[in-house]
Amino acid sequence: MPLSYPFSAVLGCELDALDDLGLALVLTAVSPDIGGVLVRGEKGTAKSTTVRALAAVLPPIEAYAADRFSIDPADPSASSPDGPFPDDAETVTRPVRLVELPVGATEDRVLGSLHLERALAHGKVEYEPGLLARAHRGVLYVDEVNLLHDHLVDLLLDAAAMGRVSVERDGVSVEHASRFVLIGTMNPEEGELRPQLLDRFGLTVEVAAPRDPALRAEVVRRRMAYDLDPAGFVARFRSAERALTERIESARERVAKVRLGDPALLKVAEVCAAFEVDGLRADIVTARTAVAHAAWQGRDEVTRADIRRAALLALPHRRRRNPFDAPGLDEELLDRVLGDDELPPEPPEGPAPPDGPEPPGRDDAEPPAPGSSDGEEPAPTPADPLEGAPVPPGPGPSSGQTVAAGAPYRPRLLKVQGLGDGVAGRRSRAISTTGRRVGARRPGGAAGSLHLVETLLAAAGRQPGRPRTGTRVELRPEDLRTAVREGREANLVLFCVDASGSMAARRRMTQVKTAILSLLLDAYRRRDKVGLITFRGQVAELVLPPTHSVDIAAARLEELPAGGRTPLAEGLLEAARVLVRERLRDPRLRPLLVVVTDGRATGGRDAVVRAQQAAEHVAALGVTAVVVDGETGPLRLGLAVELAARLRAEHLPVAELSAETLAATVHSHTHPVNGAA
Repeated sequence: MPLSYPFSAVLGCELDALDDLGLALVLTAVSPDIGGVLVRGEKGTAKSTTVRALAAVLPPIEAYAADRFSIDPADPSASSPDGPFPDDAETVTRPVRLVELPVGATEDRVLGSLHLERALAHGKVEYEPGLLARAHRGVLYVDEVNLLHDHLVDLLLDAAAMGRVSVERDGVSVEHASRFVLIGTMNPEEGELRPQLLDRFGLTVEVAAPRDPALRAEVVRRRMAYDLDPAGFVARFRSAERALTERIESARERVAKVRLGDPALLKVAEVCAAFEVDGLRADIVTARTAVAHAAWQGRDEVTRADIRRAALLALPHRRRRNPFDAPGLDEELLDRVLGDDELPPEPPEGPAPPDGPEPPGRDDAEPPAPGSSDGEEPAPTPADPLEGAPVPPGPGPSSGQTVAAGAPYRPRLLKVQGLGDGVAGRRSRAISTTGRRVGARRPGGAAGSLHLVETLLAAAGRQPGRPRTGTRVELRPEDLRTAVREGREANLVLFCVDASGSMAARRRMTQVKTAILSLLLDAYRRRDKVGLITFRGQVAELVLPPTHSVDIAAARLEELPAGGRTPLAEGLLEAARVLVRERLRDPRLRPLLVVVTDGRATGGRDAVVRAQQAAEHVAALGVTAVVVDGETGPLRLGLAVELAARLRAEHLPVAELSAETLAATVHSHTHPVNGAA
């Protein structure tokens, strides 16, 4: 087994110079109740290297030699499906496990399942533990956690919330403990994390490559030295690794003795309230992190510095209301809430003084800003994007204007026609690893759980031609059948947006941008991949190649100028090129083309004819398409309707994209006013 890169050799993870990433991982190791760490950052920033190196510096644990579930022998309340164990049962001291959960893992691999070999060969029903059992009292690591399938996310949420796993399937009924430190790494460019799972991570860290050339050179120097002589490089940092392990062990022993006084706890609550985080999990995690930080620093009482460092790690990801919000924390606001003075000492036990303590933060707070109340800064008034500074020109001969989108709404569900076989998601019908069971098939390229009944039926028809041994049914590999399930898949949603002068009216472009923003938010929730093409002036531009990062798409949309002629043909042809390229890259990812336009084509003398030909070219690709008609007002030309006919696409007025509008329309037709027929 190759030697792992030392944790203390990672720049920023040295014992006396821990950066946010190193500190977050260490604090979670000191106090696993914090709830794990989410590491966000661009590719090539040593996220995975650092996490994999963590296990080597964690203090070892003691477990029963015959226990596959790693319960603690010193915990009398712990129970294992392999137990009970006698008092003289053999125990072993072993390193903490770092269990990696692949994003493509099956549910059986994560939860565990029937031991197939013993069931078929010996007729015994025996449970084979999964990854969640193996991770108990260890570290569960998910690389590219934002790409994790929804059904695996649900399993992690249940295990993280309950600390136990219950398996009721295939004739097996097992319950076992599963408490682990959950660590996930992700590149935000590939998409955001599901909000429910995001909140389960206790701490979050943003990492980036250093910009200082000297630091970058040192990173390269260390990596090359490790690649040249792994054993020698690891030996060079062995003493630092040992010192780090000893300090983590010492902090674990101290953490139960650290005092979190009422003034400190009240300050934690003030910080969480000031940043308007949802629920109380943020308060609990911040308090636990502050206690762990105090223990790591060798203190017996939580200080202002502990709370500040804890808030910077525990709150940024809990302030996000939707995937388009930028992560981060306003440190100036944090410092104002914490104040400059150290926390007051814990008051003596007994009755409080007659007058009671003064409310904190009132007398010593900064004076209120003009026009504000309670000392809070007034909310800035958003500037009109069409007033003030000049707008940069877009493609084409004329400059464009940008208009902000309104508040997103819940749009109608747009689906790809037919039955797909793509990655599990929440949009279109597909044969998937989850969902209702609709049949069985021989094992092939797609993974699936064993369909025991169909396997036995397939074997039963072949028994007369096979030698019999007693009364048992002889099973062979060709008899195996896996379940076929119908669920939902994710899709590629490609937006082709008209940003020409005919769409540039403030009200119309606001309505269109709001519609696209709503569809982007819907695509995020359904785990889709999105791309954005715009056309105006003389050209079409792929402003966002297909990606899972819908927040980048929203940023591109916000900056989108409008004005100039309408090169509709160029926009459709660019969409065709992207669709063909993405089909070659991933044939299973079925596309949904959303063309947002009023249908006009004014990009040259033969613009209308070229647009018709381009529409027929796109239609020949056999792609499911929707034309969102941006034309509004009483006088309409109906050109988008003609375009939809040539694309063989659904025509949808932008005003009818909202699910609430559709529901109201249906209700008006099914419940006539005054009993009218």
